[in-house]
Amino acid sequence: MAHQDYVSRSRAKNKKKSPYKKNIEPAPAISLKVKMIALFLVLALPSFGYLLWTIKDKQPDVVVTPKATKTAKAKTTELPKPPEEKWTYVDDLKSKEVEVGEYKVTQKGPYKMQCGSFKTRKQAESLKARIAFTGLVAQVSKSVGTSATWYKVYLGPYPKKRGAEKDKHKLKNNSVHGCKIWNWD
Repeated sequence: MAHQDYVSRSRAKNKKKSPYKKNIEPAPAISLKVKMIALFLVLALPSFGYLLWTIKDKQPDVVVTPKATKTAKAKTTELPKPPEEKWTYVDDLKSKEVEVGEYKVTQKGPYKMQCGSFKTRKQAESLKARIAFTGLVAQVSKSVGTSATWYKVYLGPYPKKRGAEKDKHKLKNNSVHGCKIWNWD
């Protein structure tokens, strides 16, 4: 393959001009409209300044002063009487007392959280192991019903429901869903 001579080739004609190079172009001619606006400003601004300077020291020809009377002086020193209240809520608020009731907080009892109920003990132990990987301890209980035997996986007892809710959210974050919180019976 023959080498090409890039030095002797001319530049491409449709290539864009570089924005970094200074493009020296003649300045466009100033239009007549711009010249008229400039002339108006040159004449208007000094004229306006001269007008303000000439009227700054002029005093008004007629000064009107109010006539002073004794009743006007007496009224200015005394404040008017406040109007009478139409409403009675202002007086009611001054004498109002707030009664505070006695509230007793009753604890509903211990809670347990049931996470599953299975027909085979193997399935229940599998869920118990998944719960153990989250850092919680679950128990499996056997419940004999009228038609079958069920193995329930539960956690607890919790003295407050808030503790059970906290563990429920921890289990949800570790893909153990379907846990319900019940009163401990």
